[in-house]
Amino acid sequence: MVPEINYWAVLLATLSTLVVGSVWYTPKTFGTYWMRVARVDPAAAERRGVWPILVAVLVSFVTAWVLAGTIAIAHAYYDGTFLVDALVTGVLLWAGFTAARVVTHDGFEGRPPGLTTLTLGHELVTVLVMSLVIGLMGV
Repeated sequence: MVPEINYWAVLLATLSTLVVGSVWYTPKTFGTYWMRVARVDPAAAERRGVWPILVAVLVSFVTAWVLAGTIAIAHAYYDGTFLVDALVTGVLLWAGFTAARVVTHDGFEGRPPGLTTLTLGHELVTVLVMSLVIGLMGV
């Protein structure tokens, strides 16, 4: 079975990650703390130019596409409302894959718990917004 995917929803979900990231990491929210704790050199970040953003857009598209397909499959299984199935699926995927892997890697790398929490929060909000977009637009 190949799930039906609304590619407009995937594109909007992809773009939503740029909005979430821009708000999350602005200096007025968590950006200053993140740069300090993650030891991000602003000059080095500026020299990298737009490449990290382009990579983030590409990776976000893949994530949105996989999320949309998984939501469609989960919806066929759960047979609830598409929006609720989308949100539940997003949270479960975040917990089982993203959160579990981030906690594992950050623990072994010795990252500060605050940085791990910040990353987990960003990823949860990102996946929830993507799930919301996909859930509202349907298949």
